[in-house]
Amino acid sequence: MSTPRKNKFFATLDTFATVFGSAAAVSAAVEAGRAPKAKHLNNLGIDPVAFRNIGKI
Repeated sequence: MSTPRKNKFFATLDTFATVFGSAAAVSAAVEAGRAPKAKHLNNLGIDPVAFRNIGKI
């Protein structure tokens, strides 16, 4: 009975770690003046093409 709860807990924990890690990676890349990887932007729900167009007219 506790197995589904454990799986859900670990899945939620994995999602949290993925989002937090992607946020840290994007933040570090922007701070260093580099373009962040598309997979990290996608994990955060940000369109990579739209992100790259920021600041362009």
